[in-house]
Amino acid sequence: MTGEDLVLEEEPAVAAQLFADRIDAARAFTAALAREGEERGLIGPLELPRLWTRHILNSAIAAPLFHGSVADIGSGAGLPGIVLAIARPDVTWTLVEPMERRITWLTEQVQALGLENVTVLRARAEDVRPVGGFDVVTARAVSALRTLIPITAPLVRDGGELTLLKGMNAANEIEAAQKQIKKFRLSDVRVEVLGEGVLPETTRVVRARVR
Repeated sequence: MTGEDLVLEEEPAVAAQLFADRIDAARAFTAALAREGEERGLIGPLELPRLWTRHILNSAIAAPLFHGSVADIGSGAGLPGIVLAIARPDVTWTLVEPMERRITWLTEQVQALGLENVTVLRARAEDVRPVGGFDVVTARAVSALRTLIPITAPLVRDGGELTLLKGMNAANEIEAAQKQIKKFRLSDVRVEVLGEGVLPETTRVVRARVR
């Protein structure tokens, strides 16, 4: 079966609950990603039948965890950055992405959706120097925690948070990253499971305080 044979997953009923009055923007973004995502190298060829469940809602369920100024590292297709910016217009988002073609996509979507709370920044995380740091830094499906901590923790203000969307092995990743956790002075490191009883697939988030 090829990507051309696959049909976009029907919108789950819970989507309207999670996005509330922002559901139309979420639908528009999902439709654009379904239409152009594979061709532009943003999502894999088999993702359409699970696009809402595995990607859009998987990101949106974490929306209540964010506040203030947030950086999404390696934003790529806009997962979770664009999705979260739709769900939380009261939060300021900076989408950090080094690849030009992905920057083009992110910029197009920010403009098309009228997301005035979003800045798109072409850069590697290692080269970002935020004045005062971000309140929260997030990332999804970028790399293992031991690799991710050294490029995300320095971007967080003193007392701010890392809120990283991870997979089933989140707890094991924490165990494997003890050296980095100590070096970058992370505290209260834990896994939170979101969406139980709400989503078909739960979302695991590694959260930590940076000091």
